[in-house]
Amino acid sequence: MEIIHISAECYPVAKVGGLADVVGALPKYQNKLGHIAKVVVPAYDTKFIRESEFEVTYDAWANYGNHHFQYRILKERTNKLGFDLYVIHIQGLTDRPNVYGYNDDTERFVAFQIATLDWIVQWEHRPDVLHCHDHHTGLIPFMVSNCVKYKAISSVPTVLTVHNAQYQGQFGWDKLYYIPAFDLWKGGLLGWDDAINP
Repeated sequence: MEIIHISAECYPVAKVGGLADVVGALPKYQNKLGHIAKVVVPAYDTKFIRESEFEVTYDAWANYGNHHFQYRILKERTNKLGFDLYVIHIQGLTDRPNVYGYNDDTERFVAFQIATLDWIVQWEHRPDVLHCHDHHTGLIPFMVSNCVKYKAISSVPTVLTVHNAQYQGQFGWDKLYYIPAFDLWKGGLLGWDDAINP
């Protein structure tokens, strides 16, 4: 089984809390059980990323709403974490020293999720599971199931693990247009407490 872990954190790539510990350890155990577990995280400006060897595996453009951005998928060359690590570089959005705490975190993580799915949808094969971790990737299950551009992977099961429910990533309905086109009748699936809640 091929399992793609999608997360904002992964130890030792980028760590703020326990989320990083889980995402840095779980794939190792899954690989020992005979699965193929891979991790996708943003390409922050961290010591690990600066000091590791990466190769470009994909380069493309995407958009959230009217905002166009170029993204690059980089794979760590040496498998030093015990699993395939992919980082998504989006200039001006992911390449910052801190994981969180910026006024445009909504835009940063929406762009990260869209870039991840745009990359996966063009694969020649389909992964068996997309395992999303916390709100930074919480829109992925909705987008896979409902967005027209991801119809080719709509049958891929998704799992969302909530590691810390205190942080939910809410943002206003005025940013609904960030999400790729979907049947607006499904918009209620996104809402909680008068906001979009991943």
